[in-house]
Amino acid sequence: MSRTNPLKIVTNGLLAENPTFVQCIGLCPTLAVTTSVANGVGMGIAATFVLIASNAVISLLRKMVPDEVRIPIFIVVIAGFVTVIQFLMEGFAPELNKALGIFIPLIVVNCIILARAEAFASKNGVIASALDGVGMGLGFTCALTFLGSIREVLGSGTLLGTPVVGFDPILLVVLAPGGFIVLGCCMGAFRAIQAKLAARKGCAAPEKAKGCAGCAMAGACGEGGKA
Repeated sequence: MSRTNPLKIVTNGLLAENPTFVQCIGLCPTLAVTTSVANGVGMGIAATFVLIASNAVISLLRKMVPDEVRIPIFIVVIAGFVTVIQFLMEGFAPELNKALGIFIPLIVVNCIILARAEAFASKNGVIASALDGVGMGLGFTCALTFLGSIREVLGSGTLLGTPVVGFDPILLVVLAPGGFIVLGCCMGAFRAIQAKLAARKGCAAPEKAKGCAGCAMAGACGEGGKA
């Protein structure tokens, strides 16, 4: 991926390295909050704000932070912006803040935020890092919105709170097992579409997930040598 092309940096998070459907990170909040479209959009916007702001600040500090303490410093920076977004949500969207609950403060340790700080922002300039935050945030938001719409329609019989006429809800879909099933089906469909598009362009099919060894945080958590 070219790190000098702004469009490629943004679309990378939406398609090639979508955090949910390709990298399979940040799945805990993904499964927990996607019982409705509103929750998915709210969580996505909050994470996007933190991604953009923390990436920009970490990029500015990257040459001043010793390697030995970079992860704690990254977490402190991220925690500051999470606090800001939580206060804003408490003030302007209290119902959404209540619905998302503990998953807003848990953005501090969200794999997506930490992974982009470690893999991109700590190695690139401010503008590129902010654009990376935009792309990854949009990719995360689109995935949450898509999953939320499917689960809300199938599981609750509503879309954005409006009843879907002539449709009987399937309660399983809004429960945890249904969340895993819907997420797995969407991941499979996304990867199949990626493979077909790659074949049309004559490119290699996207690589399969590599487990811990393929994670951007592998070097930091000591799992880099494991599959």
